[in-house]
This record gives sequence, structure tokens and C-alpha cells, in this order.
Amino acid sequence: MDAPTTASTDNGPARGDGWFMPRKPSTETPPTDVREEPQERGPAALRPMGQPAAADATGPSTDALGPSPGSERLGSLRTAATAQGRIAPSGPQAHAPAAVQPATAAPLFEQRLPARRPAPTAREASPDAVRVRRTMAEVAPVADQVTSYFYALLFVRHPGLRSLFPAAMDVQRDRLLRALLTAAEHIDNAPVLVDYLRNLGRGHRKYGTRAEHYPALGECLIGALSKYAPAVWDAETEAAWVRTYTTMSQVMIDAAAADELRAPAWWYGEVVSHDRRTPDVAVITVRPDQPYPFLAGQYTSVETPWWPRIWRHYSFASAPRSDGLLTFHVKAVPAGWVSNALVHRARPGDIIRLGPATGSMTVDHTTDTGLLCLGGGTGIAPIKALVEDVVKHGERRPVEVFYGARTGHDLYDIDTMFRLQQTHPWLSVRAVVAQEARLQVPDAVREYGPWNEYDAYVSGPPGMIRSGVDVLRDVGIPSERIRHDSVEELVVIGK
Repeated sequence: MDAPTTASTDNGPARGDGWFMPRKPSTETPPTDVREEPQERGPAALRPMGQPAAADATGPSTDALGPSPGSERLGSLRTAATAQGRIAPSGPQAHAPAAVQPATAAPLFEQRLPARRPAPTAREASPDAVRVRRTMAEVAPVADQVTSYFYALLFVRHPGLRSLFPAAMDVQRDRLLRALLTAAEHIDNAPVLVDYLRNLGRGHRKYGTRAEHYPALGECLIGALSKYAPAVWDAETEAAWVRTYTTMSQVMIDAAAADELRAPAWWYGEVVSHDRRTPDVAVITVRPDQPYPFLAGQYTSVETPWWPRIWRHYSFASAPRSDGLLTFHVKAVPAGWVSNALVHRARPGDIIRLGPATGSMTVDHTTDTGLLCLGGGTGIAPIKALVEDVVKHGERRPVEVFYGARTGHDLYDIDTMFRLQQTHPWLSVRAVVAQEARLQVPDAVREYGPWNEYDAYVSGPPGMIRSGVDVLRDVGIPSERIRHDSVEELVVIGK
């Protein structure tokens, strides 16, 4: 399922060199602004994971970062980087020099939200939480200026970090504020916040993010917040942000260190089949270069050879298979860099990169509770994976699937779902075509039921997830039994 963040201005180069080997030889000379990554071998001989190719040392260490305004006040941020000793590389990276790191994108925060949020307690907010939330409320009306100023500070004070980010920053800019809103929302809910940050830390390994980068990011973040929140900013507020950011970054650093001991930073995947179901939807099957662990209902991030350092989220469209192949449903969205490349340019033999699997929209196999699944558009992909997961576990629990689309033509995978229904009597599939029924999937759910004894799963466009969650609550399903992995646009809708 393609995340809406793919909707960005398509104003960059159409291909890039580096760790990708073009499917066919090309005499085209790549623009200079996309030749920042090292040349590596192609699909015929994929190199071992966790062993980055040689690259220029563009990421400065904390010792190399010169003094900048406010840096003395932020000494504790730099202290966090000293924990790097706890994340000494293992395996193939153990003997590599520190400068040899993959020069890929390093967004400060990039992660979907936790699927379920425990109800907030009546406990009074901590003083730091009060100050952090007050700051976020103050800067919310000028969010664009805050994020633009943050990146301007970062690239001026630490120009070596610029190469770690995408060439085009239009999509990247607003992720910072969304992540901060998430952290502010959960700052006193340690289990949720820590789980969120650990996922970020693990996911950032694929960008080449290192422990010594975090102090620079925190320094510039606090500089931007202090500039745009003068009415609430004082010494106590700054101290609260320093403590908060230091704690958050250390959680991410430690999570990355632990993950490095058991998994590569990324996987290579060779496209083995490319099935165009509609003019803008393709079902793509990929063979990873080594075993890829995931659970049905989860998602991953994908980078293509045509847009280096730009990653987008896609859900797995099947449960884990014995042959190790991975399948994704991709819809090309207007101006979507990655989605259009995957739908219109990818062919068998092409090589993509995959980040680690994440997401909590998975089946609880310790119960026999029924599953109510709402899938809109390519959101049917993880729903199909969940159904296959129930089949693999030999269960006969009731599974109700509502598959929605604008037109009948957009129900590109309905035949697959109906075949599953014919084979498994506990499965019921209902197609909801908006133009014919004049209603959306969440509205159709009201006509059936009762659902109060079901676990619910929602996957699709952000608007459908919003309305779906509301309807599911209205029909009696408790919030803690509604699962979805919401994209960044849904950061602040949790009720």
C-alpha cells in the first residue's frame, strides 16, 4: 500500500547511479546531483548485507562539529553520542573504518504510528511534558517556517549532513513536525513512546544514520523551536527540551545498536515479476538477497534505483512464503516518485532496496476472536496477507472482509479474494463500489454485524482509515481492538 507521502513534486532526475546496476546498459550520463552514492555490483552478485560500500566521509563526528550558536547550552545532547561505544558494529562491519558508511537518506523521523494507543491515564502531566506541549502548540501555526528553518540551520552549521537527505526536501520537511507532535502526545506514555522511538531507530539504520548525528539534529531543532516560540521559551523550557530530546535520541541509538546485532540495515531485492492489473496498479514480486523476516499485516520501506535516498512505505501482500518471495501492491499516485517508478518503470531483473519490516497490524493467534477487515484500494494487500495467515495457522475463526474501491475496475484483486472465499467457508468477502452503491466501506460496515466481538483491521487511504476507525468505535468495537498502521498524516487524530 503506497503511503500518501509519495504525492510530491516530480522535479528531480529520472535515474541514479550507485549501488544499483541498471537493468540494461546505458550511455546516459547521470546528473551530478545524483552521483553521490558509490558504484557497486549489480543483481548478478549481490554483496553481503551490513557491509556498506566505500563512500566519502560526509557525516562529521561530534568532535569535528565546530561551535555554533547555543551549542554550549546543549552539551548534554552531545553527551548522548558518547554512547556510541554501545553500538560498536559486529559482523562484516566490525573492522570497517568509521568513515565507511552508506551515504543514504537520514530523515530525522520517518515512521508510521503505533497501531493502537492505550487510553491516557488521569495522571497529571510531568513539568517537562507541559513545557514540550506548550512549545508545540505555539509553533503549530508556523509549522512550515519552523521546519524550513530547522533544515536551514542543519545544512549551514553541518553541511556534511546534507548528502544524507533526499535532493528534494518537499516531502521531508513536514515529517519533523509530525514526529514531534507524536512524541509530545505520548511523552508521558513511556510504553507507546519507547516502542515508537525504537522503530525509528531501527528504521534509520538504512539511511546511514549514526549516533554522532543526533546531537547536531537536536541542536538545530532546539534552535528552530526557540526562534519561533519566543512567547513560551525560557531557560526551563530549553532544559526540558534538552532532557526530552536526549532521552528520545538515546532510545533510538540503543535500538539501532541492538538491531545491528541481528539484522542488516537493508536488503536487496530483485524484481521477479511485474503484473500490471490496471493502468496505475501493479502487483510486484521481489526475491530478497537473503531471508527477510516479517509478519502478515506488516509493511516495509522501499527505495528504487531511479530515486536514490527516497523511501516509501508498502505493505506485504501475502503471508511469509516458503520460497521467500515478497509481494507488494503499488498504485502510482500523481507526482509519486517511488510509486510511479515501481508501476511504470520497474521490470523483472531490476534491483530495489528494502528496509526492515515493521507495523503492528498483525493477527493475535492466541484467541479465536473473529476478524473484521476493511481494505480500500491497494489497502487490500495487507488484508489478503492476514487472511493467508489465518489459513496457515489452520484456524477456522470467522473473517469478514469489506473490499472497497471507487469503481468496479479498481477492484483489481477481487478474483483472488473470491477464490479464497470459495476455499474457506469461514471467510466472507463483500465488494463495496462507491460509484454503484453510493457509499464508502465504513458506511457499508454499519449494515452488517454485530461486530462488538470482533478484532478490527483497517487499511487504505488516510481518509478511509479516519472514517473507518470512527465507525468501528460507533458499532461497539473498543479502541484497543482496532488495528491499523497509520501514515504520518494521522499523527494527531487518535482519540
